[in-house]
Amino acid sequence: MSQTTSASNTETPFKISVLDSQLDLLRKKLDLVTFPDELEDVEWRYGVPLADMKRLVARWKDGFDWRAEEKKLNEELPQFTRDIEVMEHGRLNIHYVHKRSTLETAIPLLFVHGWPSSITDVQKILPLLVQTSENGDFPSFHVVAFSLPGYGFSEAPKKSGFAAKHYAEIGNKLMLALGYDEYVTQAGDWGRLITYTMAQIYGGKHLKAWHTNMPGGTPPNFTSHPILYVQSLFEPFTAAGKAERERRIKFDREGRGYFAQQASQPQTLGYSLSDSPVGLLAWIYEKLITWTDAYPWTDDEVLTWVSMYYFSRAGPAASLRIYYEVTHSPDGPTGSAKNPPRIPMGASYFPKEPGNGPKSWSRAVGNLVFESEHDSGGHFAAHEKPDELVDDLRNMFGRKKWGKGKHGPAFGVVSGSNGFQPEST
Repeated sequence: MSQTTSASNTETPFKISVLDSQLDLLRKKLDLVTFPDELEDVEWRYGVPLADMKRLVARWKDGFDWRAEEKKLNEELPQFTRDIEVMEHGRLNIHYVHKRSTLETAIPLLFVHGWPSSITDVQKILPLLVQTSENGDFPSFHVVAFSLPGYGFSEAPKKSGFAAKHYAEIGNKLMLALGYDEYVTQAGDWGRLITYTMAQIYGGKHLKAWHTNMPGGTPPNFTSHPILYVQSLFEPFTAAGKAERERRIKFDREGRGYFAQQASQPQTLGYSLSDSPVGLLAWIYEKLITWTDAYPWTDDEVLTWVSMYYFSRAGPAASLRIYYEVTHSPDGPTGSAKNPPRIPMGASYFPKEPGNGPKSWSRAVGNLVFESEHDSGGHFAAHEKPDELVDDLRNMFGRKKWGKGKHGPAFGVVSGSNGFQPEST
């Protein structure tokens, strides 16, 4: 288990420190693996290939150096824990990363991960976001990223009914506790729903703008978005619109089996993922490969991601329950559309993001003021395309690159924090 912390309303420094006994047990379990048989001609059509699993299991057992990865995570990610009171659920000990820019007027930004990610998802973009620009080419950010309850080293909820509004409450209370009365967000996957909910509840007063690399959305209707509705009638017939729509339909038909299981019987699946490291590895590795755009995963990258679940504070089963809780909440899995966020929204489109459809769907989500389309990249944008994602944030919240005398569409939304030196504003 990781370093433990006592209940406290103050910030406590944290270092990941998996017990030697946990590492020993993992090796013993890997020694006892029983692999299934495999058809000769299926490759990825039936799931993860046997050859991949044999290679990864062998590496995890004998070659993978968790201590080296643990040391790297601790060096690159300044980590803390803090107790946060959550309505209807009491006090939870939340694990998070917090790194301030050297620029006091940097923009406070909350990054929210999803499944099967963790705080490691912020590792590549963190040093880019806190960078400062002497000549004012791009803004700088103060960055916060928290482990969702039940993920990584955050405490898991103890009772059912932990919905999107509760995750949103934690995100907002964490930012306020850190002294950021106003801030912006970036997220994908479940983080997208959480920050969407934050925009609904806290938008305007505390949350000033939100950006997502998984805008998603549903087809607009004539009543709520008449112009977008008319546009959507024609968009699927364009080459790009048709490809986006067909990719979404194929994913809904062939790629959402995991979602149905995790949203209906997460406890049943949890026994397998908690007891079998090989089962957990296959379950997550499949998504890392099929949801990315030919990203060249190294075996150690994969094993680090999976280890964050295997060694998590509450165990892998806890991470699945968000699927059940959200889909069984009154607002459903996509968030309530009854109160669309009014604050500025930004969207980055990566072509192999399985959760997206035609852009007209995304434009009905909120007050979309910034769009950026990329020619490669998939679901894990912060890990696959860190430079591109950070550039989008810089363009949305910065100045320059928009023509002489122009600013990004969300420039200056945080009072007194535009990401630049005061004398250059």
